[in-house]
Formats: sequence, structure tokens, C-alpha cells
Amino acid sequence: MPGAPNRPPEGAGAPVAPPAAEPARAVLRRLAPSRIALSLDPWKGAPSTELLDPLDTAARLFGEGDFDGATSALDQLSVRLAEPRWPTLPRPFRDLRVAVPVPQPPSWDPENALGPEEKTARRRRRDAELQRDLARASLAWAKGHGHRVDDLEPDLAHAEGALGAPGVPEEFWPAIDRIWATLTERVPAPRRAARAGGAPGPT
Repeated sequence: MPGAPNRPPEGAGAPVAPPAAEPARAVLRRLAPSRIALSLDPWKGAPSTELLDPLDTAARLFGEGDFDGATSALDQLSVRLAEPRWPTLPRPFRDLRVAVPVPQPPSWDPENALGPEEKTARRRRRDAELQRDLARASLAWAKGHGHRVDDLEPDLAHAEGALGAPGVPEEFWPAIDRIWATLTERVPAPRRAARAGGAPGPT
């Protein structure tokens, strides 16, 4: 057929992002700030193995490409962090805990009358604002503990500027993801205590 030799093979075309790209980013957005959260000063350098075990499992499964397994391990960690026996984490890191909504009649929920699309949009906005706050606090902690993060400050400024518009602009996420990927490379994982023992009590 005329022109047939120039026809691209079936399925050829522009490169397609791997299907796991978005799940990987979703895990990284929880894994990286969780690592910082367990390195904060309230733990006094000795987070409990009950917290480190699910974090280490999540990191291992993330590296193996098992994003569902990593998400499950991070869910376990968020449940653990909600237990009152641990030190109180500062905001925004305390929001990594599992959310326990207060029972209330549907009519008391200010979002009860909203449509599904608007509820989803508000949830996305809250998630983005938490990511911004976690990134800001993580960079401040890393800088205060001698880690090089000056090159990430433009990414934070870009993300903060993107949220100046309504909704969650797409350009917000690449800046946030660069922060998390870089911090994961530069900041060591929380260390296990040299001797057996639980986490320090609340202070």
C-alpha cells in the first residue's frame, strides 16, 4: 500500500509514563515526611521500633515497587502515631496520624450539602496545603540540622505560589515531589536505638 512503509508500528507514538508513576509519587509524599517526623527532636533520637518497623517496611516495599504494600505499611504507621502514648509531634507532622473524625449528624457537616466534585476538590486542596506545610517544616528542620537544602527553597517558593490560585494547579506537584525525592536522598532514615527500650514518654 502506498505510504505503508512510513506508517509507525501499532502502539508506537509518544512515550507514555509508567503506570506506577502516580502511585509512586503518592507513596513518596507520605514516606518522606514520615521519615522526617520520626527524626524530630521529641523522639530524643530513639523512636520506638513499633514506629520504625512499619516505616522501614514502607521504605523497602517502595524501593521494590510494591506501592500497595508500602501504602499499607504507612497506614499502619499513621495508626500508631495516633496513639496517645507517644510524644506530641508539632504541626503539621501530627497530621500524618490517621484521622479520627468526631461522630456527628450529617446535617452538622458543613460539606454535607456539597456535590461529589466539590467535595473532591476541597479534599485535594486540603491535601495540597498539608503537603506544602510538611515541605516547609521539613526543609526548616533539615536546614537546622545541617542538611543542604538551599537549592530546594525555589521549589518550595514555586509550590507556595502555585497555591495562591484557586484549586490545585498541576505545576504544584512537580515542585513538591522534587523536595521529597531530594530529602529522601540527603536525610538519613531515623536511627534505631542502640539498646532495647520504648520511645520516651510524652513531654
